[in-house]
Amino acid sequence: MQNLISTIKQTVENNEALPFSVYTSIKEQHLLNVPVVKPLFIAVLGGEKVLGKQGEITCTAGDFIFLSDSPSINMRNIPKESDYFALLVEFEYQDFQGLQNSKRSKAFHCVGEITETLTNCLQQFVEWSVWAPKSLWPVRRREIIELMCLLGHQEILSMVGSANVANQVHQLFSTQQEQTLTIQHICAQLAMSESTLRRKLKTEGTSLQAIKDQVKLGLGLHLLQTTVLPISQIAEECGYHSQSRFTDRFKARFGLTPSQLRKTKMTD
Repeated sequence: MQNLISTIKQTVENNEALPFSVYTSIKEQHLLNVPVVKPLFIAVLGGEKVLGKQGEITCTAGDFIFLSDSPSINMRNIPKESDYFALLVEFEYQDFQGLQNSKRSKAFHCVGEITETLTNCLQQFVEWSVWAPKSLWPVRRREIIELMCLLGHQEILSMVGSANVANQVHQLFSTQQEQTLTIQHICAQLAMSESTLRRKLKTEGTSLQAIKDQVKLGLGLHLLQTTVLPISQIAEECGYHSQSRFTDRFKARFGLTPSQLRKTKMTD
C-alpha cells in the first residue's frame, strides 16, 4: 500500500493530465451536498472517509467505495494515524457498455477491501498513466471494473445505468466553453426541442441553471483539492467574475468557504 502511495505522489507531482485524481488533507474536511455525476471509485489509502447525513458509510484505510451517480452526498475526510489520502477514478458510462445488468439496483454504493490483487492493478494503472495516451484511458478503466467483478463485487454493474439527460447536459457544460454553449446548441447536441429538454430535466429533478452551477462549483471543489492555485484564480477558472461571489456560492453548496477547505490541507 505504501508503495502505491509513493508512486501516486511521484506521478501527480510530475504530470497534469491524468486519468485519476488524488484528494488529501491533514485536518478533517466536512463537505455537504457533494455531487457524484458519474460512477466513481475511491480508494482510501490513508485516514478514513465517512459518507451520509448520519455517517452511515465508513471506509477506513485499505477500503474502497464505489459510488453510482447521486445529486448530493455528505462526506467527511478524516486523518487518523496518517493524513487522509484517497485515489479517485471517475468512470464514463461507456466503460460499462455490455456489462450492466438488465435490472437497475437501488443501491448507490459498494464498499470493499483493497486486496493485494486490486492494489497491483491500481499500481499498474498509475504507472501506465505517465505515458499512455488519453485514447487508451477507457481500456484501463474497464480493466478495473472487470477485476472488481472477478473479486466478487458484481453488484457495481447493477448500480450503473445509462447516462440520463442531466448527465449529458453536465458533460456538455464540462467540456465546452460556457460562452458558446447556448440552449440552442445543447438542444442540437441532444437532438430534442427546448421544451422537451426542460421537461426531461424537470422530471429528473434539476434544471439547466442548476446543472451549470453544479459544474462550476464541482470544478472549484476539484481544483481546491488537487492544486495550489490561488482562490481568486480558481474562481475565475470556474466562471465567476468575483472571488466573493464564488465564496458565497461555494459555502452555500458545500457548507464551508474555499479558504476553510484550503486550510484543511495546510499546517498551522
